[in-house]
Amino acid sequence: MYVFGVVIEAPFEAALARVTEAIAAEKLGIVSDVDVGAILRAKLGKEIGGYRILGACAPGLAKRVIAAQPAAGVLLPCSLVVRRLDDASTAVDFMNPQTLLALAGVPEIDDVGAEAKTILERVRDRLTS
Repeated sequence: MYVFGVVIEAPFEAALARVTEAIAAEKLGIVSDVDVGAILRAKLGKEIGGYRILGACAPGLAKRVIAAQPAAGVLLPCSLVVRRLDDASTAVDFMNPQTLLALAGVPEIDDVGAEAKTILERVRDRLTS
Protein backbone atom coordinates (compact mmCIF):
# COMPACT_ATOMS: atom_id res chain seq x y z
CA MET A 1 0.00 0.00 0.00
CA TYR A 2 1.33 3.43 -0.88
CA VAL A 3 -0.42 5.34 1.94
CA PHE A 4 -1.48 5.01 5.55
CA GLY A 5 -3.18 7.56 7.74
CA VAL A 6 -5.36 8.71 10.56
CA VAL A 7 -8.32 11.00 11.15
CA ILE A 8 -7.88 13.60 13.90
CA GLU A 9 -10.93 15.01 15.65
CA ALA A 10 -9.74 18.60 15.37
CA PRO A 11 -10.30 21.51 12.99
CA PHE A 12 -7.80 21.82 10.14
CA GLU A 13 -5.51 24.52 11.60
CA ALA A 14 -5.32 22.82 15.01
CA ALA A 15 -4.62 19.46 13.35
CA LEU A 16 -1.90 21.03 11.18
CA ALA A 17 -0.22 22.38 14.32
CA ARG A 18 -0.41 18.93 15.97
CA VAL A 19 1.11 17.30 12.88
CA THR A 20 3.96 19.82 12.84
CA GLU A 21 4.66 19.15 16.54
CA ALA A 22 4.56 15.38 16.06
CA ILE A 23 6.98 15.61 13.13
CA ALA A 24 9.40 17.72 15.18
CA ALA A 25 9.14 15.31 18.13
CA GLU A 26 10.51 12.57 15.86
CA LYS A 27 13.43 14.84 14.87
CA LEU A 28 12.16 15.32 11.33
CA GLY A 29 12.26 18.63 9.55
CA ILE A 30 9.66 20.05 7.21
CA VAL A 31 11.49 20.90 4.01
CA SER A 32 8.44 21.78 1.93
CA ASP A 33 4.92 23.00 2.60
CA VAL A 34 2.54 23.29 -0.34
CA ASP A 35 -0.79 24.98 0.39
CA VAL A 36 -2.81 23.28 -2.35
CA GLY A 37 -6.05 24.89 -1.15
CA ALA A 38 -4.59 28.39 -1.59
CA ILE A 39 -3.07 27.53 -4.98
CA LEU A 40 -6.36 26.23 -6.37
CA ARG A 41 -8.21 29.23 -4.96
CA ALA A 42 -5.71 31.68 -6.51
CA LYS A 43 -5.18 29.95 -9.85
CA LEU A 44 -8.58 28.38 -10.55
CA GLY A 45 -10.98 30.21 -8.26
CA LYS A 46 -11.89 26.85 -6.71
CA GLU A 47 -12.36 26.34 -2.98
CA ILE A 48 -11.42 22.93 -1.57
CA GLY A 49 -10.76 23.94 2.02
CA GLY A 50 -7.63 23.09 3.92
CA TYR A 51 -5.25 20.86 2.00
CA ARG A 52 -1.52 20.96 2.65
CA ILE A 53 1.26 18.71 1.37
CA LEU A 54 4.21 18.58 3.77
CA GLY A 55 7.61 17.19 2.87
CA ALA A 56 9.29 15.70 5.94
CA CYS A 57 12.98 14.88 6.00
CA ALA A 58 15.35 12.99 8.27
CA PRO A 59 18.75 14.22 7.00
CA GLY A 60 20.60 11.10 8.14
CA LEU A 61 18.23 8.84 6.22
CA ALA A 62 18.34 11.10 3.17
CA LYS A 63 22.15 11.00 3.20
CA ARG A 64 22.09 7.19 3.23
CA VAL A 65 19.72 7.07 0.24
CA ILE A 66 21.81 9.51 -1.78
CA ALA A 67 25.04 7.69 -0.88
CA ALA A 68 23.58 4.37 -2.04
CA GLN A 69 22.25 5.80 -5.30
CA PRO A 70 22.50 9.54 -6.00
CA ALA A 71 19.59 9.57 -8.47
CA ALA A 72 17.32 8.09 -5.78
CA GLY A 73 17.10 11.59 -4.32
CA VAL A 74 14.07 12.02 -6.58
CA LEU A 75 12.25 9.72 -4.14
CA LEU A 76 12.83 12.06 -1.19
CA PRO A 77 11.43 13.50 1.11
CA CYS A 78 8.62 11.68 2.88
CA SER A 79 5.34 13.35 1.91
CA LEU A 80 2.20 13.65 3.95
CA VAL A 81 -1.11 15.34 3.31
CA VAL A 82 -3.14 17.19 5.91
CA ARG A 83 -6.68 17.69 4.58
CA ARG A 84 -9.86 19.10 6.01
CA LEU A 85 -12.76 16.66 6.18
CA ASP A 86 -15.26 18.96 7.91
CA ASP A 87 -15.27 21.68 10.59
CA ALA A 88 -14.30 19.22 13.33
CA SER A 89 -12.10 16.59 11.68
CA THR A 90 -8.96 16.41 9.60
CA ALA A 91 -7.30 13.51 7.77
CA VAL A 92 -3.55 12.98 7.75
CA ASP A 93 -2.30 10.72 4.96
CA PHE A 94 1.30 9.49 5.03
CA MET A 95 3.15 8.33 1.94
CA ASN A 96 4.59 4.89 2.64
CA PRO A 97 8.34 5.47 2.14
CA GLN A 98 8.99 1.74 2.09
CA THR A 99 6.84 1.33 -1.01
CA LEU A 100 8.30 4.37 -2.77
CA LEU A 101 11.96 3.71 -1.96
CA ALA A 102 11.60 0.10 -3.14
CA LEU A 103 11.46 1.57 -6.65
CA ALA A 104 15.22 2.14 -6.45
CA GLY A 105 15.84 -1.62 -6.24
CA VAL A 106 18.80 -1.18 -3.86
CA PRO A 107 18.87 -3.19 -0.60
CA GLU A 108 20.46 -0.35 1.41
CA ILE A 109 17.68 1.97 0.30
CA ASP A 110 15.06 -0.64 1.19
CA ASP A 111 16.44 -0.57 4.75
CA VAL A 112 16.06 3.22 4.85
CA GLY A 113 12.47 2.91 3.63
CA ALA A 114 11.64 0.53 6.47
CA GLU A 115 13.21 2.89 9.03
CA ALA A 116 11.42 5.91 7.59
CA LYS A 117 8.09 4.08 7.69
CA THR A 118 8.63 3.24 11.35
CA ILE A 119 9.32 6.90 12.12
CA LEU A 120 6.20 8.05 10.27
CA GLU A 121 4.12 5.43 12.07
CA ARG A 122 5.33 6.93 15.33
CA VAL A 123 4.26 10.37 14.07
CA ARG A 124 0.83 8.92 13.28
CA ASP A 125 0.63 7.28 16.68
CA ARG A 126 1.48 10.60 18.41
CA LEU A 127 -1.52 12.13 16.65
CA THR A 128 -3.88 9.55 18.12
CA SER A 129 -2.61 9.62 21.70
